Amino acid sequence: MQSKGNILFAEDDPVLREVFKKKFTIEGYEVRTSANGDEALAALSQQLPDALLLDINMPGKNGFDVMEQYPRDKRSFPIIILTNLGDEHTRRRGEELGADGFFIKSQMTVKMLIEMVNDLRKQQ
Repeated sequence: MQSKGNILFAEDDPVLREVFKKKFTIEGYEVRTSANGDEALAALSQQLPDALLLDINMPGKNGFDVMEQYPRDKRSFPIIILTNLGDEHTRRRGEELGADGFFIKSQMTVKMLIEMVNDLRKQQ
C-alpha cells in the first residue's frame, strides 16, 4: 500500500502518542512522534511532514513555540492544534500563529482527527 504521506505528532502523553501512531499507521500514513517541542523542532529540521499534529502544553518548548518557528507563510504543511485547553485565548493564539485546525482532546475522536488530516491533505 502506498503511503498517504508522513505525519509528525508532537504530544507529551505517551498513551496518546501510541494511539495516534497506531491509528494513523493503519490509515496508511508514515508516522513520526516527538514528546515535546524541542524534539518536534529537531524532527522538523530533519524532514518536513505532510501534516503536524501539535499539542500545546508540553515540557520545554510548547506548541506555540514550535508554531512561531514555522509561520503559515513559510511552511508547506498544515498544523492541527491538539489541546486540553478550550479557552478563547488558546484558540485565538493558535489562529494568530496560523493553525489549520483545532481540537480540544476531550471533544474529539481519532476518527475526526484522521478525517481532518485527510481533508487538509487533499487541499494541499
